Amino acid sequence: MNSTLAADSRMAFGRLFFPSGCASLTTMAAIPTAQIGDEELVASAQKGDRRAFEELVERHKQKAYRIAFDFVRDREEAKDLSQEAFLKAFTHISRFDGRSGFYTWFYRILVNVCLDYRRRAKRAPAEEYNETVEHQVDPTHVPANPVAPDQHAIAGQLSRKVGAALELLPAKQRTAFILKNHQGLSIREIAETMETAEGTVKVHLHRAVTALRHSLAEFA
Repeated sequence: MNSTLAADSRMAFGRLFFPSGCASLTTMAAIPTAQIGDEELVASAQKGDRRAFEELVERHKQKAYRIAFDFVRDREEAKDLSQEAFLKAFTHISRFDGRSGFYTWFYRILVNVCLDYRRRAKRAPAEEYNETVEHQVDPTHVPANPVAPDQHAIAGQLSRKVGAALELLPAKQRTAFILKNHQGLSIREIAETMETAEGTVKVHLHRAVTALRHSLAEFA
């Protein structure tokens, strides 16, 4: 994603989801948003309630960033791509028909955005994902107990090795592995996201795990 497009994406994202002087909307005013399901928020967003979509963004932005980071291994690009996916979801929210959960529908958009980016971009050095990065994305995140420097170094080496190994996987195997092992989606949810059969997902996962075990044998 070039710098101009990234800047435009961030500006558009800010205007859509955090407009200054936005009028108060009453669709969800009577019920705390934490008690409202995604489907209800989508229904409100489809009626023009931007605050409902903002709540969907808040619920899913951290996981969206992590998925994007797993694909591109670059912090700024991961932020831009997750924002781009939310923009696409916002633009096409009227197309959501409820046949799957919102997160499945959205993650399908996000995965496609990431795959499109990878097809356009040259492969970049893998960065490490850690809680420092997570805190930069979500300042409210409280890191776990600090690890010793030597443990941190080993973890960083392993993270980079995993990132490099993931880079070598075919796109479908990498997608299935990330959604299953990094995001905790079920086989059925992955199949819905990738729009393929559950048996095909299992094959992708088996091949991905076999390849990664071979690449990471030194850490076994």
